[in-house]
Amino acid sequence: MSYQDWLPTAWRQHNDNTETPLVSLRKQMDTLFDDFDRSFWERGADFAVRSNISETDKEVRITAELPGLSDEDVDVSVVGNQITIKGEKKSETEERKDDEDRQFHRIERMSGAFQRSVALPFEIQAEAVKADVKDGVLTVTVTKPPEVVENTKKIEVTRSE
Repeated sequence: MSYQDWLPTAWRQHNDNTETPLVSLRKQMDTLFDDFDRSFWERGADFAVRSNISETDKEVRITAELPGLSDEDVDVSVVGNQITIKGEKKSETEERKDDEDRQFHRIERMSGAFQRSVALPFEIQAEAVKADVKDGVLTVTVTKPPEVVENTKKIEVTRSE
């Protein structure tokens, strides 16, 4: 092996089935970096729920991205001042079983259980909560209790000179 075999430009010249140690190392590193974001984050949580929380004088609205899920796959519950959204996105194992001859080269679609809890600054009445899923977006609307609405005071902001 000459010193030129150690140069990165020479790595791509090996078109036969024999691999040098550096070519093998490069392939392993490429695979590591390709899978890093997916594999690393999946260890801590199966599925990350991205959500927005907005507020008006009368309500709080939580929207969460849940692509590929229907209303049967999602559970919304209330305890005290906390609202919890949880569910499970099914894996692709059913897709694999349907076509036994199919060989998957890469699976990037996430699956698994998820849970997201949000604490609000007031006690939530379950009958004041509406949840609706449409086009993969869950919208949970929490109507504020009358005492919270009444106690909300707007403060005028002035500019000092």
